[in-house]
Amino acid sequence: MFLVAVFVVGLVAQFVKPVGDALADKVYLGGALLTVVGYVLYAEVQRLNAGHSQQRRAEVELQSVAWRLEGEVRRLNQALRPRGVPPTELEAQFKDVLESGGNVRLSVLGFTGETFADPLVTRILPRLTQGVSRTVELRVLVPDFTKEIEFPGRVGADGKAGDAPGFRASLVSRIATHEERLKGQIERMDRKDRGTLYVEFRVLHMSPWLKLYFINDDVVYEGIYDKVEPTSESGNADLVGQPEPHGSGSHLLDPQGYDSLLTRWAKSDGEEGREIVNRRLELFETLWDSARTFTAEASGRARARPEVS
Repeated sequence: MFLVAVFVVGLVAQFVKPVGDALADKVYLGGALLTVVGYVLYAEVQRLNAGHSQQRRAEVELQSVAWRLEGEVRRLNQALRPRGVPPTELEAQFKDVLESGGNVRLSVLGFTGETFADPLVTRILPRLTQGVSRTVELRVLVPDFTKEIEFPGRVGADGKAGDAPGFRASLVSRIATHEERLKGQIERMDRKDRGTLYVEFRVLHMSPWLKLYFINDDVVYEGIYDKVEPTSESGNADLVGQPEPHGSGSHLLDPQGYDSLLTRWAKSDGEEGREIVNRRLELFETLWDSARTFTAEASGRARARPEVS
């Protein structure tokens, strides 16, 4: 508006002489004033441009920082996210916690207990450092194969699953063998000054699908028996002499999962890990309390754990 007013006054001065004469002495003052105004306007524009450039640089830097943080968070999440681990990692964890000594409790929900008993008996318990104070409690929960069940079981010529008494008997025998092997370490550990060992097997009428391995109440490895192996009854050494009531077309459904990947959860991993460990532990304890003690001829030679008052 100021510039418009100046323009109008100048235009009038061109045609109205008294006005022009009156303004003649003011030309230099007006020019100076316009110069000052122009400078101020220029300086303000420069300041605004500089401020805008600085803000833009700040925005670019902030975006760059955000991208870097996002990348770090993504890498951190990938590092913390549960991943599939092989059974060898679980074995290493068992070895480490047992070697450290103190009170250790390992709890397992499985099929026959083989993946738990074999590494403990052959590679871990006999090699523990002597003279270390340790008390080890092993709890193994497996299906009750003394009762009829369709899986694992026999698939007949009609394609339908049914009970396989001979196969179940072989599974009971396997469980008894694994229990006997573990309980055989009780006297050896005591004699070799490797600590005190307690072993208990319990059974519950259920199909083997889920695998849970607990290290104390802090860590759990979980997995599934993710493969079913159709096995010919005639080729199964455990079933020699067993009848095949469904005819020659029948075969066994035998769950497999010895080498299946496991997922590790730990309370120390944060809120999610703590919640999952607690939920899995609650599940196991509920099943364990509902189960009954496994009884087999092989288990009679092992020492039972004394009652805790």
